[in-house]
Amino acid sequence: MSLDPSSDLQFFLWNGTRPYRRLSIFNGEMVVGNIYQNTVVYEAIVRAGDGLYYDFRVSDDSQYAHLTLDYMGVLILRFNNRSSWTTITAPPSCNIYASCGPFSYCDYTEAVCRCLDGFVPSGPNFSSGCRRIEELKCSKQSHFVTLPRMMVPDKFLRVHNRSFGECMTECSNNCLCTAYAYANFSTNDAIADQSRCLVWTGELIDTGKFSDYGENLYLRLANSPVQKNNKLVKIVPPTMACVLVLACIVLVSICKYKGTWQKKEIHKGLMLGYLNSSSEMDGEHVEFPFVSFEDIAAATDNFSEFNQIGSGGFGKVYKGLLQGDKEVAIKRLSKGSAQGIEEFKNEIILIAKLQHRNLVRLLGCCVYGDERLLIYEYLPNKSLDTFLFDDTRQYLLDWPTRFKIIKGVARGLLYLHRDSRLTIIHRDLKPSNILLDSEMTPKISDFGMARIFGGNKEEANTTRVVGTYGYMSPEYVMGGAFSVKSDTYSFGVLLLEIVSGLKITSQQLVMNFVGLTAYAWRLWEDGKATELVHSSVTESCSLQEVLRCIHVGLLCVQDCQNDRPLMASVTFMLENESALLPTPKQPAYFPLRSFEPGNIRENMENSMNVVSITTLEGR
Repeated sequence: MSLDPSSDLQFFLWNGTRPYRRLSIFNGEMVVGNIYQNTVVYEAIVRAGDGLYYDFRVSDDSQYAHLTLDYMGVLILRFNNRSSWTTITAPPSCNIYASCGPFSYCDYTEAVCRCLDGFVPSGPNFSSGCRRIEELKCSKQSHFVTLPRMMVPDKFLRVHNRSFGECMTECSNNCLCTAYAYANFSTNDAIADQSRCLVWTGELIDTGKFSDYGENLYLRLANSPVQKNNKLVKIVPPTMACVLVLACIVLVSICKYKGTWQKKEIHKGLMLGYLNSSSEMDGEHVEFPFVSFEDIAAATDNFSEFNQIGSGGFGKVYKGLLQGDKEVAIKRLSKGSAQGIEEFKNEIILIAKLQHRNLVRLLGCCVYGDERLLIYEYLPNKSLDTFLFDDTRQYLLDWPTRFKIIKGVARGLLYLHRDSRLTIIHRDLKPSNILLDSEMTPKISDFGMARIFGGNKEEANTTRVVGTYGYMSPEYVMGGAFSVKSDTYSFGVLLLEIVSGLKITSQQLVMNFVGLTAYAWRLWEDGKATELVHSSVTESCSLQEVLRCIHVGLLCVQDCQNDRPLMASVTFMLENESALLPTPKQPAYFPLRSFEPGNIRENMENSMNVVSITTLEGR
């Protein structure tokens, strides 16, 4: 195995002097590969003096990993989870170098060879590759088709100092150019040359297609005048007739609905200006589906109480049907809401750019006069607190379901903290902000109070403390300091609530315990941790899993933020029974009873920070 001798962008496995397998174009930056056994693989090509070397590392929270090239030419990646080695599957057989022939590609999802668009097989099998349906000629016009998620072909030419448009022009103006790509080479300081334009002349060999990642390959195909003329004969007459009919319909519609259309366009323009005036992240403007207020009012039957499915600090939440049959949840900012305009904008900016199965999906938004509305995917089981703290419905949460929710929330936080483009601190994690779909998969919601960390920044301070008392970490409540460890604390409280079925300030606690964390700590310290488990799950639970969850929860709510684990470690500890857990320290003491409704104003006025208190209500 070695770097490509002709470039610094890819690797080869060699059988003697012949290439045996080519690894995908290396994108020139330190990248995060797949997560195996909760271990993240980091790779980089590092320039050192006049040479280059390949750097392979794993995340700090992992145990051991090693990379082996066996005698059959298979590159094997193994991980150790303290008890045994796990082997990652080898690539498909069609991944052998150029085995699919010219102008063909290996479909990695099905391990078969296929022809590129605009090509057909040259023979009975793919060993001879594919041929063009229509040959390219320099005197004739051509066009490019986009092939997404591709491993780009070998034998490319890297053109320096070209933008995307210049790269396309470079290939368009060269009759010999058969394809181009504008690969993702960015942000690696170790490689000075960040040229991204790749072009190909002649045959395209050793190409592949991935299921969920890869580059866009722009393939050159010939225009077919004959086909165009045949199509025109068949299409033009009926098309002209349709156009005349449609023109009449449109003229009538314009006269009838001109006023309504103009109003919607004005509202849309105002909304886009409202968002883009302050909604930039990384220099990119937010592009988000606009939904008119009229459509939302119709979808909710003019915000009928019959359609209301919840309420919270933001306002009321309604169920609606958009486009006739699409179920959505519509959150309406109330005029007296504790969350204001900035939180509304913040939620749009953040959640529109985050995609993960354990985060709620935002489908659209609306700004109309004083109205501020957010449209989410509809989750039929509402929020976790409607099950967890209800005397009847809590019995629907057996232990496997509770453990699934715990792990799902942990993965969602791990994505926010480490695997999204920027570090996101949620700052208001609690049961009412965990929504459940039809399969009880948890989805973190309500990003109005979230904050973004860029670069190497890990901690910040604020004079405006927001969140829900009891779920906020000590350093945040007392001094306004927050970090990813603040979310870790909130997760620890949430975990203990899921195991016990008790609220953080539950009245059902044993006398002399002012909060759930103190109660859980005393039971754990006395060797009676199993007494914390809710009676509805004692028969269905795994004792080892329950004790591990309580242990992890106590690690998360430790007083000092440096003692709390990162969410990568939390996820690893929850999903690996053999992982050794450190001994937790006593959690912080919070006099929660002093924050009863009658004392809230007094405590807020005596604090150096302005504290926003939100209530625990079902959505």
